[in-house]
Amino acid sequence: MPQHFNLTAVEAAKQIKSRDLSPVELVESLLSQYDSLEPSLNAWVYLDREALLADAQQKQEELEKGVNVGPLHGVPIGLKDIYYTAGIPTTACSKVYEGFVPEYDATTVTLLKNAGAIMMGKTVTTEFACMDPSPTKNPWNPAHTPGGSSSGSAVAVATRMCPAALGSQTVGSVLRPASYNGVVGFKPTFGRVSRYGVIPVSWSLDHVGWMARSVEDAALLMQVMAVADPNEPITVGLPADDFMAGLASPSAPRIGLIRRFFYDNSDEETRKHTDGIVDQLSRAGATIEEIPLPDSIDTAMEDQRTIMAVEGAAFHQPMYERQSQDYQPKLREMLRQGLATDGQTYSRALERRQQFTAEMQALAGKADVLLTPSTPTPALPDITNTGNTMFQGPWTSCGLPVITIPSGLAASGLPFGVQLASAPFSEPKLLAAARWCENVLGVELSPPMSRS
Repeated sequence: MPQHFNLTAVEAAKQIKSRDLSPVELVESLLSQYDSLEPSLNAWVYLDREALLADAQQKQEELEKGVNVGPLHGVPIGLKDIYYTAGIPTTACSKVYEGFVPEYDATTVTLLKNAGAIMMGKTVTTEFACMDPSPTKNPWNPAHTPGGSSSGSAVAVATRMCPAALGSQTVGSVLRPASYNGVVGFKPTFGRVSRYGVIPVSWSLDHVGWMARSVEDAALLMQVMAVADPNEPITVGLPADDFMAGLASPSAPRIGLIRRFFYDNSDEETRKHTDGIVDQLSRAGATIEEIPLPDSIDTAMEDQRTIMAVEGAAFHQPMYERQSQDYQPKLREMLRQGLATDGQTYSRALERRQQFTAEMQALAGKADVLLTPSTPTPALPDITNTGNTMFQGPWTSCGLPVITIPSGLAASGLPFGVQLASAPFSEPKLLAAARWCENVLGVELSPPMSRS
């Protein structure tokens, strides 16, 4: 069987539209990867083979009838198991939501379907997209964490079980697992993509995000999902953008290198690797300038944890009071702490976060993009946690758009990544810069378990 599972979302969509590939052929190829890998990786919590093939057949019939197809026609997309899907279980991988079947789709799911995408299935998340590790295995080395909370989405994309998958990020739940698994992870500006129909963690921190194997794929999904939603007031009135336009021939960006905090908390191999990447980008034509972080970084992460705990507890309180024993230990403790936090502590954390956000937005205006290592180290040799969130947390707290791209392999054989962030609502510039860096680096990673 041809290895159609190796196609990116953009490549698959083009071949389907030109009739060089049928949606059924693509789904069958992806299912062959699923059958081979899923029993040992635990990336999926729900996949209905018959429904998936039927959907692919319907997409093929629409092509044959000459129906005007969307930009993702016939392309399967994975969904983190916190996205509402009508008639399909959405459990947040928790006993608390066991058996829950929504009556409607999340806005992002509706937009993907309207673009012709096929919903591949539901990927494993840590419980309620929080801290307790999931059963998903890292395909680069199962003794190392795959990251979280979007562990299943990252692993499914990395191992070619689907070309792209939705995740979410409240602290580091898209960028970290994407980097650990050697794929692209993208989180737009806070408010750029609707969260309606996504089970929340923290109303003021939650972001929709996704994983793919190229910057071009990340931009295509952004093109489909960056739509104002009357059900999510923070998205109403945002202007439309063309997120694909700058990718064809991107120019060398002005890059602000941030060493403070990020280099301070990285291991030596990560620092040397990142410096090597910066040198490579500089030789290719990028302008590099080191930019200092504001002092507000010193309290930003603790404030973020406070805000997440309090807002998470506000959502979970009725369920927690009724069935706290059904929550896993780390989440249960977070909710306990959130319920015990007084209003003054929460208010002061919000106030300091406002200052941090303003200062980070000003910082982002000093360059086209800001660059840091994606994680302090490659994926940790510890499956009892999901890894260190501290390098994603700042961008989530201040709401700036950020992307991680694969940048190589460590001596251990595990992936490295570099992060790029930019000013609010400047996703076209960020994606173009990331595409330029991707072209210069020429890194395409494939975990050993995905190779045939």
